[in-house]
Amino acid sequence: MGETAGNPPAAGAARDESTLADARASFQSLVRTIWRLRQPDGCPWDREQTHASIAGNMIEEAYEAVDCIESGDAAHLREELGDVLMQVVLHAQIAADAGEFTIDDVVRDLDEKLVRRHPHVFGSTEGARDADAVLDIWDEVKRVEREGRNAAEDGAASTDGADAEPAPEGLLDSVPLAFPALMQAQKVSKRAAKAGFEWDTVEDVWDQVASERAEFEAEEPGSDARSLEFGDMLFALVNVARKEGIDAEGALRASTAKFRRRWAAMEGIARERGERLEDLSTSELNALWDGVKGGE
Repeated sequence: MGETAGNPPAAGAARDESTLADARASFQSLVRTIWRLRQPDGCPWDREQTHASIAGNMIEEAYEAVDCIESGDAAHLREELGDVLMQVVLHAQIAADAGEFTIDDVVRDLDEKLVRRHPHVFGSTEGARDADAVLDIWDEVKRVEREGRNAAEDGAASTDGADAEPAPEGLLDSVPLAFPALMQAQKVSKRAAKAGFEWDTVEDVWDQVASERAEFEAEEPGSDARSLEFGDMLFALVNVARKEGIDAEGALRASTAKFRRRWAAMEGIARERGERLEDLSTSELNALWDGVKGGE
């Protein structure tokens, strides 16, 4: 039932409105703080930053937030999400100072994109039955967006009288090159598979892994060709992960974390014995490793 005069909203709705109002005020305060830091009498460090100079900070802060998520550390996650948000607002202020765009543009574009990519919520599209159906909807919306951008670019080129037509955006062009290699490989292979470039079964992909390994072993050790073939082997393994429904990046992060945990336990045992791992033989290290692994 809609709201009417004399019929106040439910208590839950009132709380939601209050929370939104608080969020707006807090966000506006943050935007003003970042703006103030960039003023002539503000912070010398903040004033001299550019998009390029702090690009790495965005990645670093995002990874620190992921670490908190994976460790279930909600208290530090709150702090790290703030650091990620600071990067967004600071980049927007740098852009505003250069006359490129503002934080309002960023927020408005995001809001419009979220509405556009959720027609099953905000439009006339039938409600999605599950998360997989939502992903299919997103892929279709993004395809339409890509075609729209290509059409707009073609129109701009013809208006400008350009001799050479710009190449339309390809299927893989929107996968950022700055992604970690495993994540980039999985996203690229997933998009290619959706276009029909796919193995029938996971066993077929394992055959591809074996083929890539043979090509790797056939190249001269230490050569660029051998390095490239090793990359091909990794790419094939990423496709195994995709076919199995495994996130390759997350799986490797988990395995690396497990290795670090076991190594730290080995260091602890060695300290208790008055030893250093660096001084132990390979067989002694293996025995320590097996003991730690068996105790998990």
